[in-house]
Amino acid sequence: MAEVQLTPLRLWDDFYPGSERFAKPDGKDLAKWNNRVVSNLLYYQTNYLVLAIAVFLVVGFLNPLGMFTATAVVSAVFVASVWAGENRAAISDFKRHNPTAFVIAVMVASYMLISLLGSVMVFMTAITLPLALIFAHASFRLRNMKNKLEYKIEGAGLKRSPMGILLEALGQQEENLQKIQSFLEGKLKE
Repeated sequence: MAEVQLTPLRLWDDFYPGSERFAKPDGKDLAKWNNRVVSNLLYYQTNYLVLAIAVFLVVGFLNPLGMFTATAVVSAVFVASVWAGENRAAISDFKRHNPTAFVIAVMVASYMLISLLGSVMVFMTAITLPLALIFAHASFRLRNMKNKLEYKIEGAGLKRSPMGILLEALGQQEENLQKIQSFLEGKLKE
């Protein structure tokens, strides 16, 4: 098993170079769009982390109690969903067959609990804004060869990163690992 390591911070010219490296994703080919998003999440994870921390800190200074409440609730729901996905067969099957629906269910559960505690606007700003910015960038940013290579290395298990572990916990890389495993088994049989 490879050691977990954070990818390097990508230069601004690579992260946001201009309109020629951005394109609208094909809404009709969800698998291709999902691959683009996952690939960009793996490649630019450190840049996304810096962006999320910056927004998180600004909102945290504006409303520290609401920020603490929102952070605690989201963390608890995420940990509970990962635990349930690993220890409950029905939830594990649902997560495996519907990974996007599982992520949405976790987000909705977090939102409902935060709304009960009165910190909805803090949640919307501190959590959703960076997620929306990250998802928009990952959706519209075209992949380059380095990006695709990083995706394949992470998918094959030769390298481990925090984002790769998070995506694996959310069930976003299981299908890719199965494809790589089938490919390698086929090559070994030849």
